[in-house]
Amino acid sequence: MAAAHTKHTHPKTSQSPLAAYCYNPTHVHFIGADRDEKVHLLLRRHPITNVPWILSSILLIFLPLPLVYFPLLTFMPERFVIVTILFWYLATSAYILERFITWFFNVYIVTDERVFDVDFHNLVYREISDANIDAIQDVTVIIGSVIRTTLDYGDVVIQTSAEIPQIEFQAVPHPDQVAQVLRDLRVQEEQEKIEGRVR
Repeated sequence: MAAAHTKHTHPKTSQSPLAAYCYNPTHVHFIGADRDEKVHLLLRRHPITNVPWILSSILLIFLPLPLVYFPLLTFMPERFVIVTILFWYLATSAYILERFITWFFNVYIVTDERVFDVDFHNLVYREISDANIDAIQDVTVIIGSVIRTTLDYGDVVIQTSAEIPQIEFQAVPHPDQVAQVLRDLRVQEEQEKIEGRVR
């Protein structure tokens, strides 16, 4: 006898490539995916976590402007000042690009077979951890502040019996729904094993 699957309501999800919470996303492909593997969740850190580096970037953009009105560097040749300012904005642009790429490519993927934690550290180094759904032993949701509660984001800690004992989805939107999806998939996987043994 098949187990009854409870349908859970999920927050309105976007198919935008910049979305931090995508439920049943379309057109998502990743290295190592099986042909029939279906992606249920694509997650990133909540956009609010970008605010500190965005504010820092705005400060860095406007920091050289007072030099135009208050010539503090009059002792330097004009060309050297221009080159210094250009170098400043080049470094600022590199900082902004690096921070955005880090946020965009650090993703968490939940399929009907596995969970993935993709850590993108820089342009030449990435680390991918994964565990099978049937290896999940426990799922814990951690929401540790008023702002996280208000904006509904937090950490989802997945304990596994796999080679990597713990996978952590950090600061993801709607962590309770994420945990519920993981629990439902684990139950579904167990049910499929039972039905497979009966056949």
